[in-house]
Amino acid sequence: MGADIVAIAAISPLGEGEAAWSVGELDAPARETIVHDAALAAEGLRKPYAARAIFTADPSIDRATDLLLQTFDRLPLELPAGARLGVALGSSSGGMSSAEKLFDRLREGAEVEPALADAATYHAPFRALVDRLRARDVVITRASHVLTACSASTIALGLGTHWLDEGECDLVLAGGYDALTTFVAAGFEALGATTAAPPPRPFRLERDGMSLGEGAALFVLQRPDAGKRALARIDGFGIAGDAVHLTAPDREGGGLARSALAAMSMAGIGPDDVDLVSLHGTSTPFNDPMEAKAISRVLGSRAEVVPVHAAKASIGHTLGAAGALETALLVDALRRGIVPATAGSGELDPAASTTGRTQNERTSSLRRALKLSSAFGGANAALVVSAATTSPNRRPSAPTNARAVVRELAAVEISSVVDLDVVAKVSGVPRERLARMDGGSHLALGVVGTLAAEVGRERLRGAGIVLGSVMATIDLNALYFSTIRTRGAAFAEGRKFAYTTPNAAAGECAIAFGLTGPNVCVGSGLAVADEAREVAGDLLRSGLAKTVVVVVVDAVGPVARRVADLGRWDVKFGGRAMLLTVD
Repeated sequence: MGADIVAIAAISPLGEGEAAWSVGELDAPARETIVHDAALAAEGLRKPYAARAIFTADPSIDRATDLLLQTFDRLPLELPAGARLGVALGSSSGGMSSAEKLFDRLREGAEVEPALADAATYHAPFRALVDRLRARDVVITRASHVLTACSASTIALGLGTHWLDEGECDLVLAGGYDALTTFVAAGFEALGATTAAPPPRPFRLERDGMSLGEGAALFVLQRPDAGKRALARIDGFGIAGDAVHLTAPDREGGGLARSALAAMSMAGIGPDDVDLVSLHGTSTPFNDPMEAKAISRVLGSRAEVVPVHAAKASIGHTLGAAGALETALLVDALRRGIVPATAGSGELDPAASTTGRTQNERTSSLRRALKLSSAFGGANAALVVSAATTSPNRRPSAPTNARAVVRELAAVEISSVVDLDVVAKVSGVPRERLARMDGGSHLALGVVGTLAAEVGRERLRGAGIVLGSVMATIDLNALYFSTIRTRGAAFAEGRKFAYTTPNAAAGECAIAFGLTGPNVCVGSGLAVADEAREVAGDLLRSGLAKTVVVVVVDAVGPVARRVADLGRWDVKFGGRAMLLTVD
C-alpha cells in the first residue's frame, strides 16, 4: 500500500496556495483564525464564531462548489490528457448553501428553477468538478463522493491510495470540501458542541466545544514507482465503526483505535515508528477523553511522549474538508521537520492528557505521522503519512488482493413505503426511537433487517457497511431548516439535525446490527448503486473488511420527488441491501 503525494492545492482560513496548509513559522504559536462571524450573528446564533476560508467568492454559484472549483484551479500540476484518473472527494454537506435557497423558495411557494434544484443536492459540487475534468480529456476510471460527515476526506484519501495499489488509475485526485452555512452552524450549536469563547481549548479542563470552519484541499496521488518528486507519502489506511451512538463516540475509543491499528498494519509499522499524531481534536467533553484512550491503546507507553496536533483549534472544524486539510498540514510539518503548535490554553484534563505544543518546534526525527478522524454515525478513519525521504517499512503488512472476486451472499429489496411496526420487529429498534429518525434510516433498517432474517443476524455482526443514496436526507433537511426560518437559528432542533447527515442511516444500521467494520456513506449521483458496491469491493480486497453490507436507499418525499422531477432523474425510491464477501 502506498501513494506519493505529488501536489496539493487548498483554500482555508489560513489563506490560499501553500499558505492554506502551512503550519507557520518556527518558534511561533499556533495561528488563530476563528473570529466573531457577523453573518451567523445576524441569523441569531448565540455562539457566532467561525473561521471563513480566505478567497474571492463568486456569489452567483453555490459556495461549496465555488470553493472546490477554485481549489482545483490552483493545483500546481497539469493533469495529462488521456491519463486514467480516479476522483475521490469527501464532503459533509455538499451544496447546502444552494439547498438553503431552495428550501426558502419552496416555503414561499415561489418558482424553482431546475438549476437551483440541481445545485442543492449533496452531489452537485462533486459533479461540477467531474465535468471540469472531463472537459480536459482525462479518462475517469474510478469516482466516489464520500458523505461520511467529518471523516469523509480521510476516507477519500485512503480509497484513492487503494485504487493506485490495484492499478485502476495512473493518478488520483483526492480530498475534501465544505462551506460554512447557517444550516450546519445552527445544528452544531443546538447539539451543544460549539464554544462560547474561542479559540477552542482541546484537551484542556476548560474546553467547551469547537468552532466551525470551511475550506477545501485537493491532493494529486501517484504510485511511488511513477518517478515524480513527492511531497510526502500515504503508507496506510484504516477504517472502523463504533456501532455505539449516532452523535457521541465510543467512550473507550474502540473504533478509532482499530482504524489506527489497521492503518499502521497496512504501513507495516509499530508504535515506535509514529513520530506525530494529528488528532480529530474537537474540544468536546466526549471526543477528547475518547481520543486520548484510543491513542493509548495504539501507542502504549509512547502515548506519553509522541507529540500531537489539533488543527481545529486554529482553523475551525472544516467538516468534510477536515481530514484533507489536516493531512495537508501534516505534509508541511513532515517536509519541514516541525512539530506544529496547537491553539488554546489552560490546564490539561488528566482524563484526556496529550503532549501538545504551545509553539512550533524543530525536530530531526519526524518521519511518520498518524492522522485520526471521527464522525457522526461512529465512522472512524486513519492514515499513516510519511515524509518523502522515509523509506517504506519492509515488515509484513495487511494483505491486499486486487484479483479477489467479490461474491454476493444474499440480496433483498423493499418498497419505498415502510411500516414502522415492521421495521421495529426486523431491526430490534423500538418504535418510539424509530419515530425520531428520517425516512432513509427507516428504509435502511428495514432492508438490513430483512437481510438479517435471510442470512442470520450473527452473520452480519462485525461486518462493514457502505450506504449509498441519490437524494440523501433532503426532505428532513427541508423540515429542519423550516424551523430555523420560523423560529430563528438559535432554536434549531438538534435531534433533527443529527439525522440530516447522509450517513445517519448507516450509523443506525451499525448500532442495530453490530456492524463494527468500515462505515462509509457515498453519493456521487444516479450511479450510486454501482458506486456503493465498488467501494465495498475496495474495502474487501484491501483486507479492511471480511464482509460488507451494501445498502442503497432513497426515501420518497415531496422535496426529493420535486428535485428529481426538475432534474428529470430516474431515482429508484425504496431500499436494497446485499451482503458481499471475497473469495
